[in-house]
Amino acid sequence: MTDEQDRQAHYREPRQARSAATLARVLRAAEELVSAVGLEEMTIGEVAERAGTSVGAIYRRFAGKEQLIAALTERMLQRREADLAERLRAAEPSLSGVLDAYAHALLQSFTDTSSVFPDLLRAREVDVMDRGARTITEVHRLLLAAAAPYTAEIRRNDPQRALDTAARALLGACFHNSVRPDRPADDEARSRYADELSDMALAYLRTPDRR
Repeated sequence: MTDEQDRQAHYREPRQARSAATLARVLRAAEELVSAVGLEEMTIGEVAERAGTSVGAIYRRFAGKEQLIAALTERMLQRREADLAERLRAAEPSLSGVLDAYAHALLQSFTDTSSVFPDLLRAREVDVMDRGARTITEVHRLLLAAAAPYTAEIRRNDPQRALDTAARALLGACFHNSVRPDRPADDEARSRYADELSDMALAYLRTPDRR
């Protein structure tokens, strides 16, 4: 099944501008509710009330809460992929610049107080988990592609494998930060933490292998 077919299997795609606007309001309302009360507590009725539409209108597009969650996941992950790609395109043209852009963008994506990204990735629905895994793969690919022109700066024996390791370490650190109770609470602290993650990755890549 292609990505497009996969999305259509979750819910009916809007064909008119008015329907698209209604869908956008519904997904925005769902995101706000998940952020406020959590995934389990969100209800279709509350989403309809917040979006200014009827419960019936939502059920005409979604078979139930699971499909609404899948659509919300799709919307948020697409946005994060696009944001990260844009930040990497604008990065300073060096290995350090790419790692800085990646660490800052990824940490912000995971820890933004209005974000429900970690909550969605912890959802039990298989399709949500699969979509989250595809985004993790895409985020990983974006960093490898952005850093590829600067592999000459890497001093490890196998630069490609080292870059792969650094990418995984950064992703894991950012996800862990999103669920830890004492995570940095303000922009300055988050920015400092992103700098530290980038510095550690850069130090590893510029250090020759021990063996």
